[in-house]
Amino acid sequence: MSDYKTARIAMVDCQVRPSDVTKYPIIDALLSTPREAYVPLSKRPVAYAGEHIELGNGRVLLDARTFAKMLDAVNVQPTEMVLDIGCGLGYSTAILAKMAEAVVSIESDQGMAQEANTTLTEQSVDNGFVATGSLAEGNVKNGPYDVIILQGAVMEIPVTLSDQLKEGGRICAIFQNGALGECKVGYKSNGKISWRSEFNASAPILNGFETKPEFTF
Repeated sequence: MSDYKTARIAMVDCQVRPSDVTKYPIIDALLSTPREAYVPLSKRPVAYAGEHIELGNGRVLLDARTFAKMLDAVNVQPTEMVLDIGCGLGYSTAILAKMAEAVVSIESDQGMAQEANTTLTEQSVDNGFVATGSLAEGNVKNGPYDVIILQGAVMEIPVTLSDQLKEGGRICAIFQNGALGECKVGYKSNGKISWRSEFNASAPILNGFETKPEFTF
């Protein structure tokens, strides 16, 4: 549908480029991936609106500005292996697959994961797949990863996930603190992750990434 193509171009020109995201691989991936294919039918008319799109079960498709700025900050390379957490219906998987060598996505909702894989196959995305499992546990089997990116907010990153990041790798997440959120990129060096703040953003907290209660004695 040419209407969707027009909307896609407008999304890039009005939401992404004005946010200082100009890297060719990101722009190219956004322009060549039909966002409307990765949302429920009822949400297709708003697929290119400048806000998060609710997919159900607490999952959202991040707005284009936020997602593009995360991609810009984490700087995925064509030779890299990416772990994508909370991919919903697979849009982030499709975008990352155009930029990386391979993408493993994790979705805890089995129905969403199956639908995502069906759409990815229909869209000829052959270097990205969606596994069903706990978001916080990631996917040890196919790791370690050069890049880990989370499609929603967190209050903390569990060690189980940061352990799957290669030495020298990057992890990108939105840290939510009440109504305020901040996107940060973590760099792994000598087994430890040092975080750098990139920009302000907010999103619903992914299940499994709420702060665990701390016991005090």
